[in-house]
Amino acid sequence: MFEMLLPKVRVNTVFDIDLEDLYAQGYRGIITDLDNTLVGAKAPLAHPELIAWFELVKKNGFQLIIVSNNHLKRVSDFATPLDIQYVHEARKPSLKSFNKAMKMMGLSNTETIMVGDQMLTDVLGGNRLGLLTVLVLPISVQDEGWGTRINRRVERIALKSLRKKGLWLEEEHKE
Repeated sequence: MFEMLLPKVRVNTVFDIDLEDLYAQGYRGIITDLDNTLVGAKAPLAHPELIAWFELVKKNGFQLIIVSNNHLKRVSDFATPLDIQYVHEARKPSLKSFNKAMKMMGLSNTETIMVGDQMLTDVLGGNRLGLLTVLVLPISVQDEGWGTRINRRVERIALKSLRKKGLWLEEEHKE
């Protein structure tokens, strides 16, 4: 029942993603969530380490686009100074926003990676389209809104079931 919530890769942060390996596998685009994936939900701007990671992403040959359920001002204020394309009010896991992002990059699902911190939005949406899904640990859980808090409760139920079935092993988590 919860298998569609399983990410293909689990890492602590975006900095732990092996960009060179993924490029060698044929991936060319990264769709990433914003809040609690790149920065805490209340952090208005990217910090220097994240800006350096964005440069590394581009240097490694990837296109990057932010797909966020958040409103226009939040996403625009973050992405525009960095010259990063974005889709706001995405309604993830709706496929429309993922398809729009891939169209903006001119890429197919087999060339696209979805990176996010939520199983119910980022991973489910990415898996439904056959994207490589990468789950990161949330950066600042205490800053999450009520909708995300509800999602986290459902995720805990899903994780319990997945662990029971032997589908979620803690040692699979890459650091």
